[in-house]
Amino acid sequence: MDNLTAHNASEYDAKVRQTIPFYDLIQQEVLRLVKNVKPEVDCWVDTGCGTGYLAELALAAFPRTRFLLADPAEAMLVQARERLERAARITFLPATDSAGLGAHLEGGSARVVTAIQCHHYLQVESRQRALQACFDLLAPGGLYVTFENIAPRTPDGVRIGLRGWRSFLLAEGRTEVEADKHLTRYGTEFFPITVEQHLELLTQTGFRVVELFWFSQMQAGFYGIK
Repeated sequence: MDNLTAHNASEYDAKVRQTIPFYDLIQQEVLRLVKNVKPEVDCWVDTGCGTGYLAELALAAFPRTRFLLADPAEAMLVQARERLERAARITFLPATDSAGLGAHLEGGSARVVTAIQCHHYLQVESRQRALQACFDLLAPGGLYVTFENIAPRTPDGVRIGLRGWRSFLLAEGRTEVEADKHLTRYGTEFFPITVEQHLELLTQTGFRVVELFWFSQMQAGFYGIK
């Protein structure tokens, strides 16, 4: 694979909707939240930008905003550049993960930082460094938004959640072998944490407002205001 997801970058847009329930709704919920909290955002950093789909939507919704896009996978950035090649308000950073953002951007320079479906690939210490880097980029009052695959609170909850996810994959046309292979990635290739752990980590990092704002079984959205 040419990135950390289950799909090569060239097929990501086609495959991700067969993998993540409510994928397009998740993008719309990000835009809705930013419009409610930071409607006049001037500088928006999207880390783990993938193929640039969220940025494409945000360009239309926020006509005065400048966007800085980062992703650790060069193959994803290639796809994003192709998607957004005519966009004048987009700046691409060199391939970097969230923890490396500070090497390319000045602290306190962003009004919004988004990290959508990317930090669940990180182990505990790497996740903490990534979140701290996002926090440091934000100006006071800045908004951080993340969506992730999350861990249910109990072993029974995990089993039920994975069973439901498998049903979704099959309904989207995946074979049983493909569905079972994808679910083996839970805890081995991506490392979800519980809702409570997310809220605690955001609080420990220093966000003064911390909230869960979207939740559906094994995916959830959170925000923090610095």
